[in-house]
Amino acid sequence: MKKDFPNLHIDTLSAAYARGEITPRALMVQLKHRAIELNAEYNLFIHILDDKELAPYLARLEDPAAKALPLYGIPFVLKDNIDLKGIPTTAACPDFAYIPERSATIVEQLIELGALPVGKANLDQFATGLNGTRSPYGLCKNSVLPEYPSGGSSAGSALAVALGVASFSLGTDTAGSGRIPAAYNNLVGLKASKGLISTAGVVPACRTLDCTTLFTTTAAEASRLLGLVARRDPRDDFSRHNPAWNDATAFGAIAPGFRFGVPETLEFFGDAESAALFSVAISQLESIAGTAVSIDFEPFLEAARLLYEGPWVAERYLVAGALITKNPQAVLPVIHDVLEKAPHYSALDHYEALYRLQHLKTVCDAILADLDFVVTPSMPRPVSLADLSKEPVAANSRLGWYTNFMNLLDYAAVAVPASFMRSGLPWGITLFGRVFTDQYLLSVANTFQHATNLPLVGGHALPAPKSTGRKARNDKARVVVCGAHLEGLPLNWQLRERQGHLVSATTTAPHYRLYALPGGPPLRPAMVRASEGGQAIEVEVWELPSAELGSFLTNIPAPLGLGKVELADGSWETGFVCDGYAIATAEEITSWGGWRAWLGSRAA
Repeated sequence: MKKDFPNLHIDTLSAAYARGEITPRALMVQLKHRAIELNAEYNLFIHILDDKELAPYLARLEDPAAKALPLYGIPFVLKDNIDLKGIPTTAACPDFAYIPERSATIVEQLIELGALPVGKANLDQFATGLNGTRSPYGLCKNSVLPEYPSGGSSAGSALAVALGVASFSLGTDTAGSGRIPAAYNNLVGLKASKGLISTAGVVPACRTLDCTTLFTTTAAEASRLLGLVARRDPRDDFSRHNPAWNDATAFGAIAPGFRFGVPETLEFFGDAESAALFSVAISQLESIAGTAVSIDFEPFLEAARLLYEGPWVAERYLVAGALITKNPQAVLPVIHDVLEKAPHYSALDHYEALYRLQHLKTVCDAILADLDFVVTPSMPRPVSLADLSKEPVAANSRLGWYTNFMNLLDYAAVAVPASFMRSGLPWGITLFGRVFTDQYLLSVANTFQHATNLPLVGGHALPAPKSTGRKARNDKARVVVCGAHLEGLPLNWQLRERQGHLVSATTTAPHYRLYALPGGPPLRPAMVRASEGGQAIEVEVWELPSAELGSFLTNIPAPLGLGKVELADGSWETGFVCDGYAIATAEEITSWGGWRAWLGSRAA
């Protein structure tokens, strides 16, 4: 089956539909047979949809108007702790199973967009585990090397994409379940900011931390899917609005000069090859015009330890606790061992841990404040099935070294393939950053994928990059200032109080004239783009949180405003401009080349 590996990349499949080379119905026949054959070896499915169950989804797509749907006929798989109407949800525990009357919100969204469900994927029971072996439906082997696990808990979800049964899949991620399987199987694993993808209709692990995740072959696909489904969901009390700076248009080209954090102390548990591959990944990020910044990683690791050593284990018990009390044999022994201490945590324990977490978040947020993202290995070292058999808890815990803190600290993260080990096993890195910087992280991941140019699952080539002409955006906005907002001048405090920081001192392109407006104090300049007689003007580029830009804009008095300013390097940034009518009464000071020089001439 692996030799006849279908190319299910979303754009490739959509193009095949458009050319009439295949239909959704014909594709699903092929995928059903492939799923059944692969399941015998890999145990990736708990339930594969039969012809009757697929019928209503296929019938809807036979309406000619359906061909305009953005995900027309795109096959996907969902983890079996995510509801699909009329199909049992088991969470990999037969005694827990129920038949939902409604699909999860994310599933409803995808079906409405034209996507087709293939089946329900196997998982570590109750999504408790990072390896893919903790299921009564069978352990999930790695898609490349059978002596390794698939990774978990979203084991079957990752395998469905890695083995060519789906274009993308849905998983969940509380402690790394959407990133570890991605790293093990040469996939992109997007753990978006908490609440961006609805968890309504998802069996909770820790409801305050859970994320619904995406597995794709490329970062560009993950970006496209996120842009389609990131919506506030009234069904989900933990759902959050996606800020405009993080919508689909935020995915684009990465500006040179980005700063990324690298832990000053790294843990690989003795695996020299993983350490060497991480060094190569850092060099690759630097080669695409990034600057590595060493950071103290201990606060992140301390936060990670709280997840399983603190009272958040009790939150997991809310779902499985009643079943464990009633029928202890219904739950796998390893899951029982993880959860057995949960009832003994007190409210005092909870608040003590919550206070500590808040302190750690303050420290970690400060570390991230001047960075665009942080990069870590997705896992310290791959553990084998033999490792897990020998040390089922310890080996699993090592996998979460770089993942367990992410949701506790409310960060966005994306796992991206980085290399292959000498054995052929996939190896990857994870990029993480502040909440609601998902599309920026995916933009970096996309640039990184094209820099490494690794083959995709099935040996398919990475599609050529599509240029949209857009720059990638994150949660920071850049503002070009030319007068009283310059460093040390009277209005600079307006930037500083909004957490602004100076990015660079530079000049405009040689197409501007500078004027001193009447009135004051403070004295204010007006910079106007000129068709002739212009020159380069000294300016500063400042960066401030996007959430603060609106209040900054409303404080700008007429005739000034914000528009686009061309800089010396040819880039365009938001900056101060002036309405033309004001120039009639202003003094031209272009020849001084900048506001500071003109002010200095007045003081002389």
